[in-house]
Amino acid sequence: MASTVDPHILLTGLAFGESPRWHDGRLWFSNWTAQEIIAVDPQGRSEVVVRPPFSTFPFSFDWLPDGRMLIASSSDRPLLRQESDGTLVDHAGLTGGYNEIVVDSRGNAYLNGAGFNPLVGEPFAPGTVTLVTPAGTTRQVAEGIAFPNGMAITPDDATLIVADSYGKRLTAFDIAGDGGLSKQRVWADLGEGVPDGICMDMEGAVWYADVPNQRCVRVHEGGEVLQTVALDRGCFACMLGGAEGKTLFIMAAEWHGMDRMVGAPRTGQVVTSTAPAPHAGKP
Repeated sequence: MASTVDPHILLTGLAFGESPRWHDGRLWFSNWTAQEIIAVDPQGRSEVVVRPPFSTFPFSFDWLPDGRMLIASSSDRPLLRQESDGTLVDHAGLTGGYNEIVVDSRGNAYLNGAGFNPLVGEPFAPGTVTLVTPAGTTRQVAEGIAFPNGMAITPDDATLIVADSYGKRLTAFDIAGDGGLSKQRVWADLGEGVPDGICMDMEGAVWYADVPNQRCVRVHEGGEVLQTVALDRGCFACMLGGAEGKTLFIMAAEWHGMDRMVGAPRTGQVVTSTAPAPHAGKP
């Protein structure tokens, strides 16, 4: 039976928080339209840790196994790498725009993007997933996802799960030894759920954030709803972290449409709730 868990506000005054990751004892996230990557500790103390050198969004980030950060975006520099001295350099020579990134424990980076740009009114086209290997080679490894959004990789690096916002489902792929994807399938049909950012836990469940339904939901494979955290604004992404990995961090903000994101009041928040199982997998 689904249950509701009461949330707690950790941080306010954000634009649009996205792509949260628990890293080195803090929650890191993208602050869209403000063009910042912010880190906040469990006590709510925050700082801007990276200012990406572009003015566009979306953008997302994750870390290579050696600790260097990759930043994927829809800008004319679609994949950047932060070196140990903090400088940002182009990585892998990609072109095109991307929405989300996740890196597995072997250093394979998966980037997804829509097949159209809704910000400029382009007609719908399904999205894709691109692989960047540790050697720097790139290739498209999946297609036909209506609107790919958040992604997660199982702890054994064997399965990639993609949130398909327009398809209202979570889509899974087997990951091959060379990083390729196969056996595309529906991992969970979410009914009226609209998944955005996602994360996994040790019990094999997935948490997904839902903007129009203003909630964050935990589901098993197949779609059974296990827990729900309801908020008063859209939920854009979520991540498990904290000392025991059982704090659910939710990126939430009021949503009035893409055409009203820039210059909108800063209603973004980081909201926390206690989860029943700790974090697992990537990111």
